[in-house]
Amino acid sequence: MSTEETVTETSIPRADESQDAEGTEATAKGHIESTEQEPGGTEQRASTEGDLFRQSEIAADYVEGLLDVLDYDGDIDELVSGGRPVVEVVGGRLENLVGQRGATLEALQELARLAVFRQTGTPSRLLLDVGGYRAGRRKELAAVAKNAVEKVREYGEPVRLEPMSAFERKCVHDVVNAIDGVASESEGVEPSRRIIVRPVD
Repeated sequence: MSTEETVTETSIPRADESQDAEGTEATAKGHIESTEQEPGGTEQRASTEGDLFRQSEIAADYVEGLLDVLDYDGDIDELVSGGRPVVEVVGGRLENLVGQRGATLEALQELARLAVFRQTGTPSRLLLDVGGYRAGRRKELAAVAKNAVEKVREYGEPVRLEPMSAFERKCVHDVVNAIDGVASESEGVEPSRRIIVRPVD
């Protein structure tokens, strides 16, 4: 049996196991959750700007193939942003590639990361976006985070948010951690992992 045939999702040494789609999920005031750190720091050690761009190119080719199979039209851009490879797809009639609360997009991102791993042997922190979904979702989650902070300040009690994906949790952590007097942390296991916003002295 070939190496490619034996690679499964559980056997891939992912660069960001159980973390957000943008980097390591942070908790109270920027500390990294011990359960969501990058195993061995592979991405930080091995990737140059050229390596990262090559990852985005591989992923873009993979996504382009999917679009062809699905008969979807979309413009694909590959780039490196924030120290990670990024593929952005824009165009009409792409909502099905996002899915409910981005679930399909997250699955496609993992498939694209797998395509990169198969060609390079390196775990990837590739970020895939379709139709600007992630930017719009960040704004929504910023409002959710600020609302939770206001409740914590008003009542002095922790606020538990609904379960979120790793990408969504990262967005909330970023907002909360920038505000004095409150902190955030994650609890539970996927797919029911959620954020608690709590007061701090």
